[in-house]
Amino acid sequence: MSIIAEFGVPSDEFALYETLVAVPEMIVEIERVVAHESDRIMPLFWTRGDSHADFEDAAADDPSVEDITKLDEADDAVLYRAEWVENVETVAYAYTETGATITEATGQNDRWNLQMRFDDEASLSTFREYLDENGYQFDLNALYREHQPMTESHEVTAPQRDALLCALDAGFYNVPRDTTMDDVAADLGISQQALSKRLRRGYRNLIESSLTLDHPDDSEE
Repeated sequence: MSIIAEFGVPSDEFALYETLVAVPEMIVEIERVVAHESDRIMPLFWTRGDSHADFEDAAADDPSVEDITKLDEADDAVLYRAEWVENVETVAYAYTETGATITEATGQNDRWNLQMRFDDEASLSTFREYLDENGYQFDLNALYREHQPMTESHEVTAPQRDALLCALDAGFYNVPRDTTMDDVAADLGISQQALSKRLRRGYRNLIESSLTLDHPDDSEE
């Protein structure tokens, strides 16, 4: 069964560091990462915010990416395709060596939050050894098998907990609701799409930890 790891890394150890620092209000959400042969990585990513022109100007001078192309627009979001430069040795290239998959990545200002899927414990160990040996900084936030949480006490991750509690405090779960998902996302400083993902994964972890345990038969005395 595959293993999911969620962790944070400084943006200068992943990609788009100079761009994100230049436009700290912009949020970058990677939709898909395509490894083209062994020396090219071509991600598709959405940017959200009010400074797309500034983002494009900064990205044009960013040494970690090249050939950035606008593909689509939707409301305040723009979809781009780019190429991560091979000689910029970052966590982005470390994952290709172990056959891992980036399933979610959100970057803003000086930080990226990543979710990655590994085929087994051996590939995860190889990845972590690579990070340690090359001096990369990272904060491991959660580690679990895809349908079996492995975090301490089987609880939600810190970002999921923040999202769930923020939504609760704002009255998102009241009937009728006192707020919208867009408002909760704004309070957290993330996009509505990122909030939706965190809430869904938080619900899943809570359900798996609370409702999938073996309970005694209610008919037994």
